[in-house]
Amino acid sequence: MTLALEGIKIIDMGYYLPAAYCTQMLGDMGAEIIKMEEPIGPKHRRGGAGVSAAPGPGADEKSAYDFFNRNKKSLILDLKSKDALAVFQQLATQADVMIENMRPGVAKRLGIDYEAVQKINPRMIYCSISGFGQDSPYKQVAGHDPNYCSIAGAQMLNRDREKKPVRFGVPLGDIGTALHAAIGILTAVIARQQTGKGQYIDTSMTDSVFSFVSRSLRTWLNPDLWTNTEFGEVVLGPLEVKGGQFISVGNIEPYFWERFCRTIGREDFIPHKDAKGAKGEEVKSAIKEILLTKTRDEWVDILTQADTAITPVLEPEEVLENQHILQRKLVLELDHPRLGKIKQMGFPIKLSDTPGQVRSFAPFAGQHSEEILQGLGYSLDEIRKLKETGAIQ
Repeated sequence: MTLALEGIKIIDMGYYLPAAYCTQMLGDMGAEIIKMEEPIGPKHRRGGAGVSAAPGPGADEKSAYDFFNRNKKSLILDLKSKDALAVFQQLATQADVMIENMRPGVAKRLGIDYEAVQKINPRMIYCSISGFGQDSPYKQVAGHDPNYCSIAGAQMLNRDREKKPVRFGVPLGDIGTALHAAIGILTAVIARQQTGKGQYIDTSMTDSVFSFVSRSLRTWLNPDLWTNTEFGEVVLGPLEVKGGQFISVGNIEPYFWERFCRTIGREDFIPHKDAKGAKGEEVKSAIKEILLTKTRDEWVDILTQADTAITPVLEPEEVLENQHILQRKLVLELDHPRLGKIKQMGFPIKLSDTPGQVRSFAPFAGQHSEEILQGLGYSLDEIRKLKETGAIQ
């Protein structure tokens, strides 16, 4: 079966989740992904979703379940070596896309920045991922997902009942940036079909998060034109029920709210969906008390039959067995050659004719170094010498 991105070769120099997830998605759709990794040693980078398992005890299992790095090949290069840089340059002449997530300026110091790569391959699409972007006044400031969410305004939109900011339970900036990087790369691939040239993609994690506050941004920019309704917690969000579990309600529309109120036996609350002050507290307190009289599954059954917006709040083990997750094949069961049946994340994008495919499990670090160099025309003797000098592993 032909895959959608078959024939596209990508150099992946991303050690962290945004780049790793971006190239995972592109690899699932058929792109050839070559992971370029740091030498294994005392200073070998151990963390990061884009780091392959070092060969040794436990590596088999880690690679089997490491879906972020599936459908990829691993090449270890010490880019501080001139010989390794020559290998990179040769590989770059054959690649379509390169993605890196170094701090701005590092790629230039290594001689692998966009300007350097463009000279040897004008068709190269080069995607940089960083916290704040290449020209931000914060470009050299260290950070992680919560830092970028804070600058972009998302953090203060996620607050507890005391209005204090609460950390997101999912890496919003990491996942969002992966999606935006993938969109940018695919857009540049289409543009190249028209222009014949590659281009540079500057992807910032803060920028990606900022796009997610767009609904609030409309109000921030034009408070006289737009108003963001702050729905009460009994209208939108999780609510505790009997037994300490939770349901999630989303009765924003008047007809959903009306059905909800009738079903719980409080038709008198129908006019007070957006009530504030004492009345709002009365409605909230009464509904919370009513919900504590039945279990999660009882309420889900009752309120679903009444056609309100209601779902259970699932625990992780319940998520993995949920009928939606199973029907949509969001968890795949795969045959591993040594470990037997293992499970990985499925494909959130469903294509009818060219669906995603798991063609290989994640590699060990440096597993394909020889294979990739032989593909570039290096002899076994030349590869041996490169290993002896430490240029490759």
